[in-house]
Amino acid sequence: MTDHPSLQPSVDAWTESIEAISELVQPLAEGEWNRRTPCPGWSVRDVVSHVIGIECELLGDPRPIHTLPRDLYHVTDDASRHMEVQVDVRRHHTGPEMTSELEYTIIRRSRQLRNETRGPETQVPHVLPGQGRITLEELLRMRAFDVWVHEQDLRRVLGKPGHLDSGGAYIARDVLTAALPAVVAKRASAPAHSAVVFDVGGPVEFLRTVRVDADGHGTVDGTPSLGPAATISLDWETYLRLACGRVRYEAVADQIKVEGDGPLATAILNHFAVTP
Repeated sequence: MTDHPSLQPSVDAWTESIEAISELVQPLAEGEWNRRTPCPGWSVRDVVSHVIGIECELLGDPRPIHTLPRDLYHVTDDASRHMEVQVDVRRHHTGPEMTSELEYTIIRRSRQLRNETRGPETQVPHVLPGQGRITLEELLRMRAFDVWVHEQDLRRVLGKPGHLDSGGAYIARDVLTAALPAVVAKRASAPAHSAVVFDVGGPVEFLRTVRVDADGHGTVDGTPSLGPAATISLDWETYLRLACGRVRYEAVADQIKVEGDGPLATAILNHFAVTP
């Protein structure tokens, strides 16, 4: 238990997801570690390497001294290059080496989190370079979100569905819906004085309305709109996959119901991915 109860939901969600990842990969045969995931250029091994690497950096471990190959098509900017080092350095690790390092990292990081005494508003470095500092509360929320999303990546590719309504799922809901105003008002250029409703069903059910004001700025809330420009209805897993860039709209269009302004809804769904 941390000293500050407001941090505990994120810690609990992170713990549940990272332990689930450990359980998922423990029995894998060597070849299964090479299965392709929805993350561009990343295998099962690479996703687990990413999770290990970030947690090791948060533990204060030095970053590996490693030169990336030049032919990694998915490495396109400084942020992806920064992330890829922790992944590429483990690309030749065996399954037992991966599971052992993951288990050891979980033990160390869990101990660190149990002994955390800093307050929620403490400023800490962002995990990405050039992003400045964020609060400890935001960092822990983003780690819970990231690890849960990668748990779902692994569950999907390994055929082990589950935890779509866990603590991490509700943190992911809040993180992803907070990005809706930018998607609707900025990326899709929804007209001023309009509203777009998102009706999401499944293991996590919610309704969110994005309202665009006279200046083109968007806000989001949980109240319905009497006359929305468009209503977009879809299930939670499809929402997650779209918002995290795991799938494109055209691949899941048959799973989404649109009412109202079709071109606006299409523009929104074509610009729905909000994760790096």
